[in-house]
Amino acid sequence: MNRRQLMTGIATAAAMAMSLTTSAFAFDGAEYYAGERALYDAARSEGLVVSFDTGPTWANWAGEFKAFKERYPGVELVYNDLGSAATVVALAKARNRPQADTAYYFAGSALDAAKAGVVESYRPVNFDRLPGELRDPEARWFAVHTLSVAFLVNTKLVKAVPQNWADLLKPDYKNTIVYQDPRSTGQGQVVVFAAAFGNGGDMDNVTPGIDYLGRLTKAGNVLRTVGTTPYAQFIKGEIPIWIGYENDGLRAKYTDGLGDDIAVVIPAEASAAAPYAISLVKNGPNPNAGKLWLNFVLSDPGQKIFAEGYVRPSVPGIELPPAIADKLPASPQVRPLDIAKATAKKAEIDAGWAKAVLGQ
Repeated sequence: MNRRQLMTGIATAAAMAMSLTTSAFAFDGAEYYAGERALYDAARSEGLVVSFDTGPTWANWAGEFKAFKERYPGVELVYNDLGSAATVVALAKARNRPQADTAYYFAGSALDAAKAGVVESYRPVNFDRLPGELRDPEARWFAVHTLSVAFLVNTKLVKAVPQNWADLLKPDYKNTIVYQDPRSTGQGQVVVFAAAFGNGGDMDNVTPGIDYLGRLTKAGNVLRTVGTTPYAQFIKGEIPIWIGYENDGLRAKYTDGLGDDIAVVIPAEASAAAPYAISLVKNGPNPNAGKLWLNFVLSDPGQKIFAEGYVRPSVPGIELPPAIADKLPASPQVRPLDIAKATAKKAEIDAGWAKAVLGQ
């Protein structure tokens, strides 16, 4: 969505909101959190929330939009799909006259936004339940969900499904493995940490992950590394094993019709979970509507909606419906990234991976 489309959407949504300001509250039951009704009243007087980088096909944002609009008539949602780094750039360029109320991104970009001073502190419902590594101490960002590294396996092309990192080194998997280049993609960086965790490393020691990926290449098991998410190629049956994000495998399996042709395996030794975060934009045009939106996505019902899109809620202890819980079984071997440490390791990963894998 370009600037002109965004502004047209804002104008249209604002006009709709003005006609709905006398609407009755959408529910008669209990509040999701203390003060919800009062915040809704304040948000309804603004009539609009502008949500940057929440593309509806990613992480079930479409489900969040639908449920939010049903609960809060008179508060319209406008979004774009810029990408994490581009969102920070857009916020910085518009700092003197912000267009956005909230911004969503890979948590590494959330650190950049906080450093740039374009987001402000806000503690929504469930903020204090989040683990320390999934929230900024000053509440300038907080994770709304995580994405876990998994082996996504096409069982038509691979008969023996690998269960752990050691398995992938076997000659059975020659020329079968695809993953994203860590020098140019956030997912590739997370794969390096996952491989490190599975081979004796930790947030302070990524060398085991770099060395492992080097051995995987030397074994002849890597088909290629890629610079963008190869989801389309995967569902076409062009990739035997993709070391990627769990939710893409589950989407292929349960939503896009591949069914039993897809196995999704969290490696037994350990894996990594990448946090995706959201922030309240500093001096945004609709601050109460922005706060209402942030509370909604971090509330228990909002967290369940993310799970319906096969991403794991960031708030611990969210009770999921059995049909969803069965698809997202407990995986205690998955470790969330400390995003500050992960960001600090990027240069080391880039250089180490290029040497171990490409010989550069």
